[in-house]
Amino acid sequence: MEKIEEFVDQRQKPWCIHCARPLIGLETNEDHVPSKGLLAKPRPDHLPVVKICKQCNTSFSLDEQYVVTFLSCVLAGCTEPEKQRNASATRALTNSPALRARIERSRTEYVTLGGETRILWKPDSERIERVVLKNARGHAYFEYGEPMLDAPAHVRAIPLESLTAMERQSFEGLSEEGGFAAWPEVGSRMLTRVLTGEDMAGEWVVVQEGTYRYSVHQEGGLRVRSVLSEYLATEVQWEH
Repeated sequence: MEKIEEFVDQRQKPWCIHCARPLIGLETNEDHVPSKGLLAKPRPDHLPVVKICKQCNTSFSLDEQYVVTFLSCVLAGCTEPEKQRNASATRALTNSPALRARIERSRTEYVTLGGETRILWKPDSERIERVVLKNARGHAYFEYGEPMLDAPAHVRAIPLESLTAMERQSFEGLSEEGGFAAWPEVGSRMLTRVLTGEDMAGEWVVVQEGTYRYSVHQEGGLRVRSVLSEYLATEVQWEH
């Protein structure tokens, strides 16, 4: 990814985007959005980062580990460390037998009417939604300079293959006019992306091809969507 400067209102930057506390006087971290564990190595240069308080950053660690590991296991079809494609998941499964056992308990095999064996995974939805919301707040802040401190109207995460054809088209698609219906604010990174096409594929910002992409829109509120490993579709919506 290329490093894109932004020139949004500096008055929106003094607070942590997760707890709303003033950053002055607090220990802070540069938080990667998306979480680095969701990406494959070697990771792209100039990953999006936002400054948040260290307490919030630390509080997400176990949830992020769970999401990275659970998603890797789903894609691998098992919880065996050596069969994971994600190095972070391999380490987590190796170092934490409790986490591996928890994810294994969420895995159920069943046989279809046609005699085919399938695997059903039951995720900890609350942990997944916390990480999805954390990344969505980071994307909104990084691209638009918008600190979304209020609770969203909804947070959703669903496998892409579970969407109907019409739902998939709506999730993936541009506006009916064939582009951004409303251009982003002057000075925002998103406007720079729209004008230059930097790291863009349609309306999506591609962090790592085939691994993570996201889109941010301000139409009718603010909406952040992401796709993890071309498998999990997420959406966070804030109303006006």
